[in-house]
Amino acid sequence: MNACRNIQVACCQLAPKIGDLAHNRRLVERAVRAAALQGARVVVLPELVQSGYLFHDLGEALASSESTDGPTLRLWQALARELDIVVVGGFCERLDEQRVANSAALVDRDGLRAIYRKVHLWDGENALFTAGTEPPPVVDTAFGRIAVIVCYDLEFPEWVRLPALAGAELLCAPVNWPDGPRPPFERPAEVVRVQANAAVNRMFIAACDRHGLERGVNWVQGSVIVDPDGYPLAGPADMGGEQLLMARLNLNEARNKRISQHNNLHKDRRPELYGTGGLLE
Repeated sequence: MNACRNIQVACCQLAPKIGDLAHNRRLVERAVRAAALQGARVVVLPELVQSGYLFHDLGEALASSESTDGPTLRLWQALARELDIVVVGGFCERLDEQRVANSAALVDRDGLRAIYRKVHLWDGENALFTAGTEPPPVVDTAFGRIAVIVCYDLEFPEWVRLPALAGAELLCAPVNWPDGPRPPFERPAEVVRVQANAAVNRMFIAACDRHGLERGVNWVQGSVIVDPDGYPLAGPADMGGEQLLMARLNLNEARNKRISQHNNLHKDRRPELYGTGGLLE
């Protein structure tokens, strides 16, 4: 594909209702249309925006799950086709009658392009979801080479490195970051890690968080779009709540891995010394 090199990217920070799939589809459609109306070519949605997050048990998760040909992904594909955009968002994927995955889909005008199943499960997710086993997909779209990862996966530098080495220019990360204590005036550590991942890989990252109290849990509300130098182009918003964050990205910047006259972040790597068994070679 001949990708557009200068694009608008949006993160739609929303508050899905757990188990109310019809409401969540309406919420997403409104947000996606608003983002496209403002010129977004890539729209990123939160983790599990299709279903909500804090399931009581596997039975509830199964009841809120959908297959890849379910109504939510059909809606996202219809919106992508009508608006000529890329949509990346999280959903509770039904694998079979007894298993679900914490998944993210990438759709564009050509339909469903990739499904990524979260590999690193956080806390209580281990009792509900079947972990993925495949690396983050990197998809050639009309708007650049886009990779997908989900939330806690961002805590593992080796995992983020894989799509960077595969040529990803923009990494889209649906997230649900539970809020927690931090020192006064400090940024959320989750946002700092996104910035670090972007900088050490010279890759744009769009991480879309959620808001809205859910079963006693609040969220960081830290949606952020970060450039290849590690600096935020949009977000996190000071006030939290529902947000439509927009940033213009020149994807050519993510192809340049030079950080000085004599240094290239990819070429300077020495994986033979890292003790990873060749994983990142």
